[in-house]
Amino acid sequence: MWKELIKIWKSDDLLVEAWDNSYEMLQLSREMFVQSIQMLRKHKKEKTLIALKKRDKEINDFQREIRKKVMTHLVLQDDATDIPNGLVLINMVVDIERVGDYCKNILDLAISNPDSLKVEKISEDLKMIEEEVLSRFDQTMEAIHSQDSEVAGELVATHRKMVAKTSDKLVDQIIKEKITFGSESKAASVVLYARYLKRIGSHLSNIMTTLINPFETVGYAQKK
Repeated sequence: MWKELIKIWKSDDLLVEAWDNSYEMLQLSREMFVQSIQMLRKHKKEKTLIALKKRDKEINDFQREIRKKVMTHLVLQDDATDIPNGLVLINMVVDIERVGDYCKNILDLAISNPDSLKVEKISEDLKMIEEEVLSRFDQTMEAIHSQDSEVAGELVATHRKMVAKTSDKLVDQIIKEKITFGSESKAASVVLYARYLKRIGSHLSNIMTTLINPFETVGYAQKK
């Protein structure tokens, strides 16, 4: 489905611009994600963290611009067959925008924490989740750029095992006090961070479904 959409989008200037904007939006989200992790680890000054949070406005601006271009195209073309194509792109940018929101949540966590949060010194599972989501972000961008449905399928199929279950297990163990950190605030921070990483991973998986799923199942893992 994805390659056919690309052919259609490239036949119209507005959709070309919308497609280019969506990739730029994904790049910005990735940049913000990496920086938010660095800020959480290094515990920068609050004004630096607030300045980075404001970059989310750029992501929101991209989303509005893409919506406008897709809607304008659909109105001008007056072709019902293009509606699913436009909706797929709009669906994708919704997930990209949500990644930006969770990056803001990570920055809020950095602002609230009096100390840096170095995951490798706190939890091996949390470190694994963080590294996995970082890797998946890069793979998602490459799959989108190269229209690689095989990579997309693998990322969707393994998200639950590699990210979601690990996050859920860690949170469950902390709540049941099977894992303690000697500080309630640190335990709360780890739970929140594990959840934010899980949600970012989920939205990246949703983005990948646009490459492999029919429109009605975009955002859902297909059952084999």
